[in-house]
Amino acid sequence: MSKRTVLTAIILVSTGIIFGAVLVSSFSGSNLSFADSNTRFNSEAPFTPSADAASLNQTFSDVSEIVTPQVVYISVKTRAPRNPHSFFNWPFRQQPDDEEQNENYRTGTGSGIIITEDGYIMTNRHVVEDAIEEGITVTLNDNREYTARLIGEDENTDIAVIKIDEAGLSAASLGNSDDVRTGEWVLAVGNPLGLTSTVTAGIVSAISRNIGIMRDRRGFGIENFIQTDAAINPGNSGGALVNLQGQVIGVNTAIAGSVQGTYLGFAVPINLAKVVAKALIRDGKFVRGYIGIRINDIDAKTAEALGMPVYKGVLVASLVDDGAGEKAGIESGDAIVEVDGRPVESANQLQARVGMKHPGESVELKIWRDGSYITKSVTLQGQDGEESVAEAKDDDAKEEIETAEPVSYDEIGFTVAPLDARARKSFDRKTGVLVSRVKRPSKAFESGLQQGTVIFEAIRKGQRVPIETLADFKKFAAGLKDDESVLFRYQTPNGDSGFVPLKAPIE
Repeated sequence: MSKRTVLTAIILVSTGIIFGAVLVSSFSGSNLSFADSNTRFNSEAPFTPSADAASLNQTFSDVSEIVTPQVVYISVKTRAPRNPHSFFNWPFRQQPDDEEQNENYRTGTGSGIIITEDGYIMTNRHVVEDAIEEGITVTLNDNREYTARLIGEDENTDIAVIKIDEAGLSAASLGNSDDVRTGEWVLAVGNPLGLTSTVTAGIVSAISRNIGIMRDRRGFGIENFIQTDAAINPGNSGGALVNLQGQVIGVNTAIAGSVQGTYLGFAVPINLAKVVAKALIRDGKFVRGYIGIRINDIDAKTAEALGMPVYKGVLVASLVDDGAGEKAGIESGDAIVEVDGRPVESANQLQARVGMKHPGESVELKIWRDGSYITKSVTLQGQDGEESVAEAKDDDAKEEIETAEPVSYDEIGFTVAPLDARARKSFDRKTGVLVSRVKRPSKAFESGLQQGTVIFEAIRKGQRVPIETLADFKKFAAGLKDDESVLFRYQTPNGDSGFVPLKAPIE
């Protein structure tokens, strides 16, 4: 073969290689294509978000990166399954499909928040309750695994503290839940549905929610939840609700679902949770102080009857015999509007603020009474004896028993009758009128008036009026003006007392 022939062959091969490379790459570095087609994929962004949107997106990412290592995965082995809740649910007890179950043990999962560098972790009581010995396992975000021990738990707030033996951990920053506002952005960080280190976003939907899910054996519970629409599911319990500064503002605790599949989450405010956690770490338990009163929310009718300038506050329905409130001069019918200089608008809000204090500590209460504001300092007591209620007695009552016929107020829907000998003995009182009938439905029934109770006092425009006889009641009712609101104070057969608001005309 001649040199010319060899050279020609080399030129042809080189040309083919170069041509093939051109076909594959099409001389383009910005688009992808296949050697056997002309298909190209566009990778150019069709829209550039505003600086504010990009900043918010970056904030979500930054906060998630900071907080995720501060939230742990908790696995709990118990001896017995739990009873499900029908509407409000503890969102944890996620059971993996491949979990090994037997008749003696069951495993559930939840979340926890690292609150100290040396291994103290805050979670929900319902996550770790009933755990067997060495049955609590904590897994960190970097997959390190520890056996945890229970330090303490508080039934009234559903807060618990556990401990692992480790140092140098990334502890969460605990914010100020009193500064939380409805509508602000929040992130929920936890381990829902067995999926570890999950972050969801939403807003604060409401504050100071009472959903009636936490009650101890005496029927007492402190609920002042932060409500959020950030997605919270089984496994999130004990996890963190954080603001856009990366601070924990709540401990995710419960969810509420509907038949439409809509879910709302509820978190214990961090100010309450950290007070409880401190006491659990120090003492292993939280001893709570009590005023010794039974309370109700104030609505428009109640406020009008009390002559209040605002329609917010808490009504003192009754007092515990020899309790802190009674000793401080609190009276039934008082309206509490501030605690330690901060407004209170609902009963659960008052319970939460007082519930952060111990027996022996004091609270300053601003009270509306008889048309003006007064201040009372109350030294809190323990819970012993709180279930006993002061009985309403009148030593100067009339001895004679009325024989008048019952009087019906059909427009509002109830009937009152004189106290006969049997009623006097049953209620241990000599004055008042018996509510012998409440029609259903009626305005009286909707206002909460109950058949079989005794009305013995009324409050009109902030002034108290004793109701000793049926004649007293008839005279009082006849003197009311249309659309005027009044409060009737009642007693139940078991000694409890309270107030029910009604609006005239009554006859």
